[in-house]
Amino acid sequence: MSAQHYRQLLVWQKAMDLAVMCYEITKPFPSEERYGLTSQIRRAAVSVPANIAEGNARFHTKEFLNHLSIARGSLAELETELMISQRVGFLLQENLSKVLVMTDEIGRMTSGLRQALEAKLVV
Repeated sequence: MSAQHYRQLLVWQKAMDLAVMCYEITKPFPSEERYGLTSQIRRAAVSVPANIAEGNARFHTKEFLNHLSIARGSLAELETELMISQRVGFLLQENLSKVLVMTDEIGRMTSGLRQALEAKLVV
């Protein structure tokens, strides 16, 4: 890819913003959820940029593709946990909607990056 470093990848930058937002929206969650949904949401959110960074730092394109796949899985996990949080009354619909816009965009960007990397493998 044209980016020399993972910090130059727009998808990584947006995933970092998503992780920060998830920390902020889980602050008001009940304290008894500290080791439940709060922890799960935060870990899934952190996993997205972390896997993008780790994959980019690997020496082989196939390894990067694998880490992008893990990041996509973490996005799906995160969305599910956030929807559960909204359903049980911990998360406002407004905040859920904002985060889902972000996860959709990051998902599309991750898919685009995967396609570009796969095309690079064929060449």
